[in-house]
Amino acid sequence: MPIYYQSELRTNARALRQQMTEAERCLWSHLRRKQLLNIQFYRQRPIGNYVVDFYAPSVNIVIEVDGSQHFEEKQRKYDNTRTLFLEAHGLKVLRFNNFEVLKNTHDVLDGIFHAIKQALKELKNKIPPPI
Repeated sequence: MPIYYQSELRTNARALRQQMTEAERCLWSHLRRKQLLNIQFYRQRPIGNYVVDFYAPSVNIVIEVDGSQHFEEKQRKYDNTRTLFLEAHGLKVLRFNNFEVLKNTHDVLDGIFHAIKQALKELKNKIPPPI
């Protein structure tokens, strides 16, 4: 079932794609063009009232790359509300901070790889057997 979004967020998403952080650019260089398990990711994608950093609809995974502002209490509450909304729509949210992405890229990619493998396994188990 598709998750609808506010159409005015498209303009914001386009602007965010043009202004990606260094960490987002680093991660995107590994996610684009189906480099991980042949899974298509989209960047700066509107979902509901939000624009998520990366989204793989085929496996229902959202990846957020958080800067230092995400450690502030107000932003943490907003992020929690956002995560709850996404999870309520069947999406798994993976969060990494800028430092992790830039300094431990291999570990971040490994975490994403395992999340995709798990999602694929769960999707396979949901498919009813042929008659």
